[in-house]
Amino acid sequence: MGSSESAPHRPVTDLLSHARLYAAMNDPANRVATYADVLAAPDDKIAEVIHGVLHLSPRPTGPQGAAALGLSGDLCQAFGRGGGGEGPGGWLFAIEPELHLDGHILVPDVAGWRRERRPLVERTPFVTILPDWVCEILSPRTSRTDRTQKRPLYAALGVPYLWLVDPDLLTLEVSQLVGGRWSDVGAYVDNDRPRAVPFDAIEFELGNLWADVEPPPIEP
Repeated sequence: MGSSESAPHRPVTDLLSHARLYAAMNDPANRVATYADVLAAPDDKIAEVIHGVLHLSPRPTGPQGAAALGLSGDLCQAFGRGGGGEGPGGWLFAIEPELHLDGHILVPDVAGWRRERRPLVERTPFVTILPDWVCEILSPRTSRTDRTQKRPLYAALGVPYLWLVDPDLLTLEVSQLVGGRWSDVGAYVDNDRPRAVPFDAIEFELGNLWADVEPPPIEP
């Protein structure tokens, strides 16, 4: 009788390892998010992709929306096309621009570009030019992501200036990128009138950001 050799059996441990690897590769939690995920996000959410992870944030509430609108209006008046009053002009601003930068998709509340770097608004659904200034309007539901995810990423990307506005605490924090790291250059509250970089050519009416919002509740 002829002899036959049976195929070698793969150890059970190898089979389990391959099964775990296959499961991990197909786990939605481990999948790298793409622009398709952003487009498929619910309309009531702001979708961003940070280090391959999809982040869904709520749309701005009343105080946050009022602060973003007031800030962009004041800055556009002084630093927009041609400037106005004491403002020197020279900037282009946008509310909630969708930024596609080095594989990340970010949506700051307000952003600004010097006109020599971005003279006109493109007819495209997103922006690929790094902003010269970014502002995030904090809320209890977005503050953690803004501070721990987006703030360090803005530094890594090379955004020169970052403002963090909290309409609940009535505060403004100003940071400037120095040597690839954020340097805290100013903190202002309530109705302060700072000259805050990069818009230090004029005094900024901080109280305008919450002038039309009812005061926050007083804690007992």
